Amino acid sequence: MTGSVPFLDLAAQSAEVADEVLPAWQRLFESAGFIGGSEVEAFEREYAEYIGVEHVIGVSNGTDALELAYRAVGVGPGDEVIMPANTFIATAEAVSRIGAVQVFVDVDDEHLLIDPDAVEAAITDRTRVIAPVHLFGQTAPVERILPVADKHGLVVVEDAAQSHGASSSAGRAGALARVAATSFYPGKNLGAAGDAGAVMTDDADIAAFIRNVAAHGSSVKYLHDRVGMNARLDAIQAPVLRAKLVRLEGWNIARRAAADRYALLLADIDGVRLPSVRPGNTDVWHLYVVRVDERERVMAELGAAGIGSGIHYPTPVHLTAAYAGLGYQRGQFPVAEAAADRILSLPMFPHLGADQQERVTSALRSAVG
Repeated sequence: MTGSVPFLDLAAQSAEVADEVLPAWQRLFESAGFIGGSEVEAFEREYAEYIGVEHVIGVSNGTDALELAYRAVGVGPGDEVIMPANTFIATAEAVSRIGAVQVFVDVDDEHLLIDPDAVEAAITDRTRVIAPVHLFGQTAPVERILPVADKHGLVVVEDAAQSHGASSSAGRAGALARVAATSFYPGKNLGAAGDAGAVMTDDADIAAFIRNVAAHGSSVKYLHDRVGMNARLDAIQAPVLRAKLVRLEGWNIARRAAADRYALLLADIDGVRLPSVRPGNTDVWHLYVVRVDERERVMAELGAAGIGSGIHYPTPVHLTAAYAGLGYQRGQFPVAEAAADRILSLPMFPHLGADQQERVTSALRSAVG
C-alpha cells in the first residue's frame, strides 16, 4: 500500500467548479464590476436561504465578520466576551480589535466544544456576549447557552467558521442565535478562492448596521454616518461561493461517509481516541480530529509515510503569547490544555478516497503500535 495522501485537496474542488466559475469571472472582468453587484447579491440570497436566515452580508474575511458581529450587538471597549479556550485565534482577535476583553472557558472532554456550565460561572457584570464556536464541523451546545444568555441579558454570537451545513435539532449553524459570523477561507467546507466571510442574522437593523460599517460607515457614497472599516466581499469570490454552495450538501455527505469509514478502519487501533458527534447534531466533518499520545512523534511518522496531517490547535488561545497579558496560567482549563497536547487532524476532504483512507489508517496503526 503506497502513495502519499494530502491533508487537504483543494485542487479537486477547483476542478469541479471551474467550468462555471471561469466564465463568470470573464463576465466580471468584462464589466469591471469588482465591488458588489449581482453576483454578490445572488450569493447572499442563496446562502441565506440555505441556512435559514433573513440576511447574509458578505464581507472580506471571517475575522472581520466576527468583529462586525460583535460591534453590531454593542460590544465596546472594556466589555467582556466569553469564548472557549479551544478555538482559532480569530474568535479572540476580533474582540481585541474592538478594545473589549476575552474571557476564556474550558470545553467538554467528549466533543471539545464550549462547556455551558463553565460559561455561566464566568459571567460578570461586564459580560456582554457569549461566543460559542461550532468547531471541527459540528454545532456547539447553543440550545443550552441561549437560556443562560437570556437569564443574564446577554447576546449570543455564533462563530460558525467551521460548520457550513452543520445542524442541531434547533436548525443550521449560523441560524441559531441573534447573529453569527463565518469564514469562507479556501480550506473551509464552503471555501472561496482567497479570503471571504459573512455575517448572518434575522435582525434587519443588525444587517443594515453591518453593511454600513463594512463600507466605511457609509450607506450613501461619500456620506459617512460613523467610523467604519473596509470589509466588503470581493465580487470575484461570489461565483466561486455560488458554484460550491450548490455542491455543499453533496460534499458534506461525502465527508460524513469518509468519517464513517475512518471510524470503522480505526476502531481496533489501541491508543487512538476517535471523535464523536454530539447528540442531535449533524456533523459536516470540517476536520477529523483524533487524540493520540506522543503526538509529535506520530505526526512525524505519518509525514515520513507521505500522510498529511495537522493540529487544530497546538496551543489553547489563553496560553498564546498574544494573550499573555490577560494573566491566564496553564492549569486553568485542563480539558482544552490536555487535548491540545494530543489532538491530531487526519486528512479530510470531499474527494478523499477509500484507498487513501486505508493508507492513512495503515500509517497511523504503524505509528502508534
